[in-house]
Amino acid sequence: MTLSSATRLLPRTYRPLFTHPPFRRLLPALAASDLGDGMSVVAVAWLAVLIAPPGRSGLVVGAAVAAYALPGAAGALLFGRWLRRLPAQRLLAADAWLRAVLLGCVPVAWATGVLHPVVYLVLLAGSSVLHAWGSAGKYSLIARILPPDQRLPANALVSSCTSASVIIGPALAGFLATAVSPAWILGLDAVSFTVLAVQVGRLGNVAGATATAAPTGSGRSAAGLNLLRGQPELLGILALTWFFNFLYGPVEVALPLHVTEDLHSGASLLGLYWTLFGVGAVLGALSAGALRRFPLRPVTLGIVAGWGLTLVPFGLGVPAGVSLVCFALGGVVYGPFTALSFTLFQDRTPAALLTTVLAVRSAALLTAAPVGTALGGPLTAAMGPRTVLAVSGIATMVLAVAGAAARVRGRRRPAPRPV
Repeated sequence: MTLSSATRLLPRTYRPLFTHPPFRRLLPALAASDLGDGMSVVAVAWLAVLIAPPGRSGLVVGAAVAAYALPGAAGALLFGRWLRRLPAQRLLAADAWLRAVLLGCVPVAWATGVLHPVVYLVLLAGSSVLHAWGSAGKYSLIARILPPDQRLPANALVSSCTSASVIIGPALAGFLATAVSPAWILGLDAVSFTVLAVQVGRLGNVAGATATAAPTGSGRSAAGLNLLRGQPELLGILALTWFFNFLYGPVEVALPLHVTEDLHSGASLLGLYWTLFGVGAVLGALSAGALRRFPLRPVTLGIVAGWGLTLVPFGLGVPAGVSLVCFALGGVVYGPFTALSFTLFQDRTPAALLTTVLAVRSAALLTAAPVGTALGGPLTAAMGPRTVLAVSGIATMVLAVAGAAARVRGRRRPAPRPV
């Protein structure tokens, strides 16, 4: 099938994207790296189990999962002084090369017998230290190579690739792990980031050498925070997203326990919940391209409220079939959120500061779900998984109402009089 014939199969909203050669070349490489990260969801924890000393598996697994994600928040702050002046394209390539090299060291260390847990954690932490800047560079680059009216469909395609990787990646890793060590699966993740780094380098100077350079007087790593403080709408979007992710965290703890304790079932039912959610999220993300005609902020608040509503039936003791449908609908509702959130930032941030602001956004959000997940453990122990799921849903709907009230209050606030 040729590219032109494949493009005709896409909804009309997405077809203009493929008239831009840089985006047409970038999207498959981004999808490949997403798939690699999807496989690593399984491989990182599994390899930690294999190399952990006896009786220390839980500690090593927790540290490995944290090391693969959290250092990105520190990197966003520590390296902002130097990295915020780099073009988005170079930031994305730097993150991809770093992940490719350090993750590629994992199978080498495994094969040579030197993969001690400390070595493993250092490699994982090093591979993720620029990831907030890489994510910022990715969406800044999309904003630079596409006109404003095509950013939302592009963001929707990129986020749908991420959602699809959550379905395909773990399943593919599980299949491969029957034949090879999880260390080699991390090696495949390294290959996927090599593909991304090479493809980004082949784009040429599509965004301009100084397109994302921050002004020299913008301060150090606080430049993005200063801009957010001066733009209440962007700060409100960031706060909404943080609390949305935070309230999602307990779901990851409560759902498995709901399956085992309330429904008296096993891993197959839990896998079905997440598979249906993932399929729904892909469909929802693809639908985001059609939402450009609506005001994005109210739609975003509606998504938050809709996701919360789909969790409430869990607390009513509905049968598993009903809650499966609700969770699938929750995926459809949640799917467009990431694309809409990034589009709001792209549209409302000056181009010179977009990369810095997106890096601050990524760093802040890296803490949200882990904090919520950590809180979910004691809450589930005290209240029971069914109640935690329902309370998470109700609290999320309250968050949407609070966001709507803040938006109305902000619109009613009189503009300052000129001096």
